[in-house]
Amino acid sequence: MRKTLLRAGIVAGVVGLVVAGSAYAFRVQVGKVIVIGGGGFSPATLPKDRDAPIRLHGYGKIETTDGSAPSPLKKLVFEFDKHGSVETRGLPVCRKAQLENTDTAAARKACGDAIVGKGVGTAVVNFPEQKPIVASSPLTIFNGPPKNGNPTIFVHAYLDVGGPSTFIVPVTIQRIHDGRYGFKTEAEIPKIVNGYGTPLYGRLSIGRTWRYKGKTLSYANARCADGRLQAKAQLTFKDGTFLQGTVFKACQVKK
Repeated sequence: MRKTLLRAGIVAGVVGLVVAGSAYAFRVQVGKVIVIGGGGFSPATLPKDRDAPIRLHGYGKIETTDGSAPSPLKKLVFEFDKHGSVETRGLPVCRKAQLENTDTAAARKACGDAIVGKGVGTAVVNFPEQKPIVASSPLTIFNGPPKNGNPTIFVHAYLDVGGPSTFIVPVTIQRIHDGRYGFKTEAEIPKIVNGYGTPLYGRLSIGRTWRYKGKTLSYANARCADGRLQAKAQLTFKDGTFLQGTVFKACQVKK
């Protein structure tokens, strides 16, 4: 019943878009859990009828009204605007085996030519009868081998709290047909420090260009078909709490 009520509450419109005009952030609250997120892209001036290179950036923050640790994040789903594309032709591929048991420096050395994004992630670790420990790690996004014709990525992180731990999250970029949205990613969040860690904050920047067969290609691309681009985030927590928020940002047509 609790899960049903939480889902009903968010679907009923517990999504607050902030920043007047061209909104690029959201604040969602269900019960005591608050999620704040946002992002955008550059450049904001794009062709109307063809895709052009862009760089994506976004962030997300999880907190509670009483300052307690939220339930661990279990699943993170993003849907992206259909007016865009992902390009991987000629881009080097990194395989999961190359990233296993590596810290950030070793992972980036092993697959440096496959990096398509970077960022940072922060978690709080609550060991029994100890004060909370805040731990951060650089995040690195690597281009992975295609799966069923879809692009894939590996998100890599490394923590040494409670012992060295490498985290590798595989993500498939699926092509979908869902109204405004044309791409979908789903990430299963691994246990952090044997389940004692809870993600609190993440920030990413995604974009990469390279030369292939005499042409310059870009990993992320978009066009300004109708004056805006938008994305949707869905978060599912271990205790069943479900939150959803939408961000959108205006674009201008390139003359």
